[in-house]
Amino acid sequence: RHSAAHVMAAAIAKLWPDAQFAAGPPVDTAFYYDVDLQHRITPEDFPAIEEEMKKIIKANLPFERLVVNRAQAIEDARRGRLGALSDRPVPSKFKLDILEGIPDSEPISYYKSGDFIDLCAGPHVMRTGNIGAFKLTSVASAYYKGDANNPQLQRIYGTAFKTRKELDDWLKMQEEARK
Repeated sequence: RHSAAHVMAAAIAKLWPDAQFAAGPPVDTAFYYDVDLQHRITPEDFPAIEEEMKKIIKANLPFERLVVNRAQAIEDARRGRLGALSDRPVPSKFKLDILEGIPDSEPISYYKSGDFIDLCAGPHVMRTGNIGAFKLTSVASAYYKGDANNPQLQRIYGTAFKTRKELDDWLKMQEEARK
């Protein structure tokens, strides 16, 4: 699911290059990514995001782990490269903040799939093609680091399972629970 979150972020970055990503962890049977973005994502945007995700998954790109030193990570964040498909004219502001919280004794790693690079401890599946069935499920607001004094971000949720049947069964269970 964490790998699916990276693929979702890459898809969003392709559709809206100004996206600034914060965190994107897996949670129980889901994943999400917090993003600062001028465009307000709604469920009507999900088909376009999912279509881009399908292209990335079909490309079967490797997830490459890159270990970098702190100076390199800070430079990459200042160039807007982290959580992005290329260098940008604005820094990766949340990545700069996250880097400040990483102790000097811990390694700093990125995960790269295709052109998308993000600050991440991992792990990930070997290739994007190893991501099974997925679906974007909702969007909500969340404050950066859960603090109302920080910027309010958009939190895009999704879920992923190894097979379409597992996803369909889970979706059916969710529908029954709502009833």
